[in-house]
Amino acid sequence: MTVRISGPVIELRGLARTYPGPPPVPALRPADLVIETGDYVAVTGPSGSGKSTLLHLLGLLDAPTEGRYLLDGLDTSRLGDRDRSALRGRRIGFVFQAFHLLPYRTALENVLLAELYNQTPRGGRVEAAVDALDAVGLGHRLDALPTTLSGGECQRVAIARALVNRPSLLLCDEPTGNLDSRNAAALMGLLDQLNGAGFTIVVITHDANVAAHAGRTIAISDGMLAEPAGAQGSGHA
Repeated sequence: MTVRISGPVIELRGLARTYPGPPPVPALRPADLVIETGDYVAVTGPSGSGKSTLLHLLGLLDAPTEGRYLLDGLDTSRLGDRDRSALRGRRIGFVFQAFHLLPYRTALENVLLAELYNQTPRGGRVEAAVDALDAVGLGHRLDALPTTLSGGECQRVAIARALVNRPSLLLCDEPTGNLDSRNAAALMGLLDQLNGAGFTIVVITHDANVAAHAGRTIAISDGMLAEPAGAQGSGHA
């Protein structure tokens, strides 16, 4: 499974988010950022630094109060809820710390649900879901229920679900948070492979070992983004 799209995936132009008060809380201060196709970026910062706010903005789960956010060149900043939701379904795949799998649906059915919500044409849905599970090494567990899978396997199903619609952006929020060290290492190896296949990945993390896999590291503190000089990951892609 490969992605072949050129140009920036993410462009932030003075993007900011302030929560109303009193007093108003500037959760993300005006930020400029460009993430190109095929980039692998880690966003790091302490609790309360603004990581969740940035995640919600990048994932089109929230709207900015200032500035512009271009996703694949499309200005999302003034889209209504319905249009943001539709664009999110087409262009963004999410991987969360919690797996969010339906326990009484098979691995294949959990991945198929992403295509239903995205209104993918019926023809080819199963093939696409099987391909996504193959891509994460679970082609042999199509009929397995989440209750019979390990934590690492559940997270792989979640990644397959995020990949099935071939998104422009794979957005990961603490993806190893519920995994032991062995499964965490295997998962990061999988993300390395996916980045090598052309997927653009942004990982929100507090874990230095996770951030080390990225080609770029963006730090956030008190709502301000910064890319430290020389802060390059090992670039396993």
